[in-house]
Amino acid sequence: MFEEPGCGHSASHPRHTHRVTASPSRRGMNGILARGRQRGRHAAIGAGIVAALCLCAALPAQAKTSAPYPSIDEPLHVQRVAGTDVYYVLGHPAVPAQRNEGFTSNAGFVVTQAGTVVFDTLGTPSLGFALLQAIRKTTNQPIRYVILSHYHADHIYGLQAFKDHTRATIIAQQKAYDYIHSLTAEQRLAQRRQALAPWVNQNTRVVAPDITFSDRLTLKLGGVAFRLIYAGPAHSPSDIMMLVEPGSVLFAGDIVQNHRIPAMDGPDVDTANWLKGLETVRKLNPHFIIPGHGEPSNDALSAIDFTHGYLVYVRRQMKQAADDWENFDTAYQQADWSKYRGLPAFNAVNKRNAYRVYLDMEQALTQ
Repeated sequence: MFEEPGCGHSASHPRHTHRVTASPSRRGMNGILARGRQRGRHAAIGAGIVAALCLCAALPAQAKTSAPYPSIDEPLHVQRVAGTDVYYVLGHPAVPAQRNEGFTSNAGFVVTQAGTVVFDTLGTPSLGFALLQAIRKTTNQPIRYVILSHYHADHIYGLQAFKDHTRATIIAQQKAYDYIHSLTAEQRLAQRRQALAPWVNQNTRVVAPDITFSDRLTLKLGGVAFRLIYAGPAHSPSDIMMLVEPGSVLFAGDIVQNHRIPAMDGPDVDTANWLKGLETVRKLNPHFIIPGHGEPSNDALSAIDFTHGYLVYVRRQMKQAADDWENFDTAYQQADWSKYRGLPAFNAVNKRNAYRVYLDMEQALTQ
């Protein structure tokens, strides 16, 4: 349990553990991480801890500012889940590119009587700032928390805007630090500075979370419960979902991608555990699901089944090829991809996905 300042005392976690930020090593990061913005030491919240947040002390007003980032042409259309105070914006289902200005992931926010909780922040500081402005047009409630589904560029570069222009507490799963300290983070930022210029530029940085947790964490704010559930390693080491109750709305992150081919060729992808994570999603039985990419749906099981079916099919085809000692190119060409060909991101990621799984299946034969 952890508390906001001024709300009394917690026996298990004293007040000073609440709004703190890690002071990670910057070796090899070349200035990626924010400097001079740390708020103390990193608080790791263990598995199974429930956070009950009392809100008797209001945060200072958030600063107003003109657009401090390169302008964007892509509009953010805020949509509302019927009968709830849950909102979301939908990115293009393609991969990040100049034509879509890096706006390829989904994000959302929940308004309560005691503040707003944001889930994911989009793929550039400009998009993050646009999301922040959209939230402010929707509600005058301050942004209390920003939750990150996982630390991949298309979901976290917008975090910079929330770090610079709000007093929100940033929460992620603790393995987010594996990414922050990695060569992968450096390489991705360098790649995006070229591919998504000017929206990702020399001023863009990776922002660390203020609080991390291991397995489960529940936030309670304004009569709404936010259940954060670790589902990784799957698409990334740090995949989490957020179930909003009442309403049973699930922000699934990239563990669910509805009729969009998920990228699963990264070095940290674990497709076997990903399938287990999808079973966890299925047991939650949400009334409405907002995936990391693709269309939200009130038919959550259908969205889950799409991602599950794709993973199962790729794994089955590549396992058979590995078992038969078949050449990958031959196996890939012989597989029937007609069910998935033509869907968003297929041309960009499908063959790489299959090759990564093929290598995994080959390795499993030698163990």
